[in-house]
Amino acid sequence: MPPTLTAARAPARGGIDAHLMERLFKTRARSLALTAHLSDADQAVQSMPDASPAKWHLAHTTWFFEAFLLRDHLPGYAPFDERYFYLFNSYYEHEGERHPRPQRGMITRPGAEEVRAYRAHVDERLEQLASSVSGKAAALVAERIELGINHEEQHQELLLTDILHLFAQNPLNPAYAQGTPKSGPQGAAEADWRGFDGGIVRVGHEKTGFAYDNEGPAHDALVRPFRLSERLVTNGEWLEFMEDGGYGTATLWLSDGWATVKAEGWRAPGYWRERDGEWRQKSLWGLQPVEDAAPVCHVSYYEADAFAHWAGKRLATEFEWELASADLPETGNTVGTGQLRPLPAGHPDGGARQMFGDLWEWTSSPYAPYPGFKPAQGAIGEYNGKFMCNQMVLRGGSCTTPDGHVRRSYRNFFYPHQRWQFMGLRLAEDG
Repeated sequence: MPPTLTAARAPARGGIDAHLMERLFKTRARSLALTAHLSDADQAVQSMPDASPAKWHLAHTTWFFEAFLLRDHLPGYAPFDERYFYLFNSYYEHEGERHPRPQRGMITRPGAEEVRAYRAHVDERLEQLASSVSGKAAALVAERIELGINHEEQHQELLLTDILHLFAQNPLNPAYAQGTPKSGPQGAAEADWRGFDGGIVRVGHEKTGFAYDNEGPAHDALVRPFRLSERLVTNGEWLEFMEDGGYGTATLWLSDGWATVKAEGWRAPGYWRERDGEWRQKSLWGLQPVEDAAPVCHVSYYEADAFAHWAGKRLATEFEWELASADLPETGNTVGTGQLRPLPAGHPDGGARQMFGDLWEWTSSPYAPYPGFKPAQGAIGEYNGKFMCNQMVLRGGSCTTPDGHVRRSYRNFFYPHQRWQFMGLRLAEDG
C-alpha cells in the first residue's frame, strides 16, 4: 500500500503543489543546518555498524530523490555521479548492489563538501521537475516527494542519535548542542494512573493525511480494560531498580535479555557513566549529571521489560498506547523545542502526559503486519514490510524527532537489544 496523502491544493509549478515544494526545500535545508557546526571529520566517522556517518545521511537522502524521482521522471536527467547509486543505497535490493553498511565510515571520498554539492545538484533538478511534470505523472511525483520529505525527517533524527553515539566514544566528551540546556522542574511528578475501559477499538491510519504503509490498513482490535501511567519512568526510579540489583537478578529478565546483559556487561542505561560514586550521562549537551526527575533514556526492550517485571507492572501494547493517546494533541518535546533531551513531566516545553516527544516508548507488541497489509510494488515496497520480523514496536516520537513528524498511528521499530536511540518506557497494568 503506498503512502496516503491529503487532497491536493490548487495546481502550481506545473502540477506540483507549491506548498509541498516549499516543505521539501525547508526539509532539505534543515538537514544541512543540523550538520552546519560539525567538522568534516565529525561527518565522516561511523562509530558502530548500526550507525551511519552524518555525511552519509546527507547523501543517502539525496540519493533517494535521485533514484525514486529524478532518474525516471525528469527527461534527460544526468546523475551527479553514477557511482553514488552504489555508495548511498541503503537496503533497496531492487535498486541493485550497494556498499556494505558496516563500512560506510570507510567512504572518505566524496568528502562533506562534495556531498553538499551533490545535494545542491539534486535540489536544482527537483525544482526543474516540479515546474515541468504534469498530468497523471504529477500525482505520482507528488506522492514520492511527500514520502521523500518524511524519509529525510527520519534521517534527521537518526543523524542526531548517530552523532551522540559517535561523540560518546570520544574521551574529550564533545557536545553537539551549543550552550547549556534549560532548567526544568527539580522534582518528579507523581506517577498517577489513568484507566481505560477497552473494547473493540479502531486502530491504524484512516487515510487522512500522510502515513507509512505499515500504519495500515485501519482495523478493529480487541483491547481489554487497562491502566496506564501518566508519565514515563524516571531516572530516579531506574536508580532504585539498579540499587535493588535489577541488573543482577536473572528472574527479572527474558532469557535473551539476560544473555545480552551478561555478554555486554550492562549495569546501567546506555551512556551512563559512574564517577566517584555518582552517575553522569552522555547527552547531546555533553556529559551531564543524571537528573532524577527526567525520563530514563537509552534503554533496550530487554531492560524496559525487566524493569516492568521488577515494578510488578508490564509494558503497554501498541494498541493500548494508541487508545490512550486518542484525546491528546500530537505535539510535545520534539526537536523544535531545542531541548534535545527528554524533559521531566510538567516541564513547560513538554506535551500532555509525555505521550508525544521526549522518548520513543517501548511497547510489548512485536512489529508485524496488520491484517490486509500489502507492500507497494518495486523498491518502495522494501521501505517497511521487509523488516517485520524479530523487532518490537515503539510509539510516540522523541526529543530528536522533527516537529510534526509523528502521529498517533506511527509505528517505529527496533531490535530488542538496541538502545542508542532515544528510547524509554511507561508502565501499564491490567484494569
